[in-house]
Amino acid sequence: MTTTDRSPRPAPSFAEPAGTPLALLLLGQAADPRSERGVECPGDLPAPSDPDLVARALAAKQALGDRVFILGHHYQRDEVVQFADVTGDSFKLARDAANRPNAEYIVFCGVHFMAESADILTGDDQQVLLPDLAAGCSMADMATAEQVEQAWDVLADLGIADRVIPVSYMNSSADIKAFTGKHGGTICTSSNAERALTWAFEQGEQVLFLPDQHLGRNTAVRQLGLSLDDCVLYNPHRPMGGLTADQLRDAKMILWRGHCSVHGRFTEECVDEVRERVPGVNVLVHPECRHEVVEKADYVGSTEYIIKTIEAAEPGTKWALGTELNLVRRLANAHPDKQIVFLDKSVCYCSTMNRIDLPHLVWTLESLVAGKPVNRITVAPDTAALAQAALEQMLALP
Repeated sequence: MTTTDRSPRPAPSFAEPAGTPLALLLLGQAADPRSERGVECPGDLPAPSDPDLVARALAAKQALGDRVFILGHHYQRDEVVQFADVTGDSFKLARDAANRPNAEYIVFCGVHFMAESADILTGDDQQVLLPDLAAGCSMADMATAEQVEQAWDVLADLGIADRVIPVSYMNSSADIKAFTGKHGGTICTSSNAERALTWAFEQGEQVLFLPDQHLGRNTAVRQLGLSLDDCVLYNPHRPMGGLTADQLRDAKMILWRGHCSVHGRFTEECVDEVRERVPGVNVLVHPECRHEVVEKADYVGSTEYIIKTIEAAEPGTKWALGTELNLVRRLANAHPDKQIVFLDKSVCYCSTMNRIDLPHLVWTLESLVAGKPVNRITVAPDTAALAQAALEQMLALP
């Protein structure tokens, strides 16, 4: 269970909204747990923030000094990333936070589940802050603790729960990580999913993979040599997940019906179109993409893998990247000697990641300067203990 500190907002110089639920949601002082956010595609990135905010962010960060440590996910806007002390994927950033025990405040410029992981891995004397509480993750929202417990009851009723090992993607809530720890499973990232699944199959005969079906399927089939028939898709909105008892008993991989709303946009047609439009292009995609897209790509790997591949690529090479738009544009700007394009012709970024903008970051930092921390993310001790067990199991993977 996670709680959020919605402390009263100190008076900023930018507009103060009325205290309506909608206004609070838009401001980031409230969240709507019923919504599945991150699926809209407005067509372009939002306009840059007021340049005056840059000076305010610099001043606040300087005033706080070593008391604050700012983490910036790779999918964040440039205007936010410029103030990050470190950048990386979700787990790297959580570990970076844990390695800064002297920082009183951890400002996580990412989404909610990332801030939860940072709170789990940092000390009790440290506070983790999320500049906008509405910065969630639609994938993480697709698996709730209640749904997963109900699914486990189904497996128990079939007499197979004792041979099923849960493996949960880092992109999941603290409650799901706690469920995984409770049942002897492990967490994985997109870069160590193969190791996590190999370990899981050494512990049991079947795997319940949460919540991203595509990462689970791609890893099982492409890296472990399982077949598509070894994988079944569990739909939490249907009785028994929409599967028969025999399907559940016979499956090697029980995949949760979840996906990334950005990576799930890419299709086979996107790959065909970019190859026709950019002759000689290399298609590089994230393993959260659909299986048929991954099969058509030239290279597949985690966010860190994508970055390193582009950095090592020869000048003059052409690349179509199937990942979040902020990262694609940042790589294109950093490597003008290479042609780097977005895999999909229609522009789409992670809308929840982009809720963390410069106004929210300035508000968070200036609130700290005023001694009034806002939007603190706190995971309940019992949940944190079970989730940490699953995270530590990941760290212990061979």
